[in-house]
Amino acid sequence: MENYTMEGRTYRYYGQEAPLYPFGYGLSYTTFSYRDLVLSPLALPVCANLTVSVVLENTGPRDGEEVVQLYLRWEQSSVPVPRWQLVAFRRVAVLAGRETKLSFQVLAEQRAVWAQGWRLEPGTFTLFAGGQQPGQRTRAPSEVLSALFSVTGTARPLRGC
Repeated sequence: MENYTMEGRTYRYYGQEAPLYPFGYGLSYTTFSYRDLVLSPLALPVCANLTVSVVLENTGPRDGEEVVQLYLRWEQSSVPVPRWQLVAFRRVAVLAGRETKLSFQVLAEQRAVWAQGWRLEPGTFTLFAGGQQPGQRTRAPSEVLSALFSVTGTARPLRGC
């Protein structure tokens, strides 16, 4: 094998074509609603971590479990990157009619790109939070919230942080 590019070889790099059964695909006996996606800070230095919180509410008639998923998308990058990348997930049990606030930490190294070595780049990013991948079309509706944040500073090797 001489070509090690992942383009067209894994669903993360298929372009606009969505996989038939993406991560998180499935049905539930209840419904969930997401709200109040908060990123802090909205502008962070290149080596800093991002704090994320979101409220998950069980809006259905039964107790249930939801897999809350966070995805990151680079809005511009100096090298090819996935459409989006899973950066965190958590299975959460929520009683019917109740809600819970979840907090996550997105580490700087999760924003690193491969350019003859791992490096961090400044730019604009989108963070998605929900019960499925962004843009997923399923028979069971699930929300995906999104928010923009920016990374400031100059590009540097990941080891430089």
